[in-house]
Amino acid sequence: MDVFALGEAHGKEMVLSSQTAILGYLAGVTTRMLLSTAGTVLPIWDPLRLAEDFATLHHLTRGRLDLMLVKGFSRESLENFGQDSRRTTEIMREKYALLRSLWDEEEPVTWEGRFRTPLRGFASSPKPLDGIPPFVWHGTANSPDAAETAAYYGDGFFHFNSSATPERIRELFKIYRHRYAYYGHGSVQDAIIGLGLRVFIARSSQEAVNRFRPYFNALSVRHEGMSLEEALSQTTLIVGSGQHIVDQIMRLRQIVGPFQRLMFSIDSDSLSLETSLEQVDLLSAQVMPVLRRELGARLPVQAPTHAAYLDYMASEGQVVQSEYHQVTTDVRVAWNRANENVLRELRTR
Repeated sequence: MDVFALGEAHGKEMVLSSQTAILGYLAGVTTRMLLSTAGTVLPIWDPLRLAEDFATLHHLTRGRLDLMLVKGFSRESLENFGQDSRRTTEIMREKYALLRSLWDEEEPVTWEGRFRTPLRGFASSPKPLDGIPPFVWHGTANSPDAAETAAYYGDGFFHFNSSATPERIRELFKIYRHRYAYYGHGSVQDAIIGLGLRVFIARSSQEAVNRFRPYFNALSVRHEGMSLEEALSQTTLIVGSGQHIVDQIMRLRQIVGPFQRLMFSIDSDSLSLETSLEQVDLLSAQVMPVLRRELGARLPVQAPTHAAYLDYMASEGQVVQSEYHQVTTDVRVAWNRANENVLRELRTR
């Protein structure tokens, strides 16, 4: 597994209400895996809180952190957090502009907008590791607004909607690629694109369909009343053997074009823990090795990482220094000791 990402949801029976807490724990028990959010609902966050929380996580992970921002789809959830669900696009644009200022500007920020109180010389702390913010993705199920914002800032654009047709995804990717080039960040081939897919794998395609059908029927509202067979033939939902999943993803790439990040939604259909772990094992063994070989060789550019950016700066003869390195080291040492104590206690029970 190369990337592990968490969504955000609030309300009854939701366990992913605190991304920062869970990602903070994972930062202490992993060393190589890239950690990310799979949808941080920006309209319900204060940009100051988000800037400081995720900069702190950026240090704890030593740069192994991405941030994916989304508008949110639950009107009730948005309004429970005091936001006007009719103005989420405006709110999101303003909040993201402020977030960028807090991360990018070296001097204290003075700012005024429509959806929060003004700032007068505020400096968020800590700044991101090495002064390089986490890479930001703008995620959407169907919105050209997210593509426009991502293109304007030169950020990544991520699509996830298992009921979408490949042709609709291609249209959104085309908008983003051309606007990315229009804003001067590079050519259309340089645009950074991510794709999320809902898949279910089993030893054979027929077994996969039989096992997945009850989950699909329980949540078919996502596919607007389609049968499973209709969804499999018309949308990006993929159910089958490992080879079938590889073949469908390669076919999808031919339609929508290249993408730098591919992520699978494993447990969003109320799969049991046992089944979810089985999915991870089968995908890791039968699908990912083939896709790394087939897709990786065809990418014009890779998704940016903190380590790659530091390597690039070094190749240009630039030295990146951070006043937070010692703080990061001290915090991480304390964090690791705490986790060692917890694990030791668990083993003795």
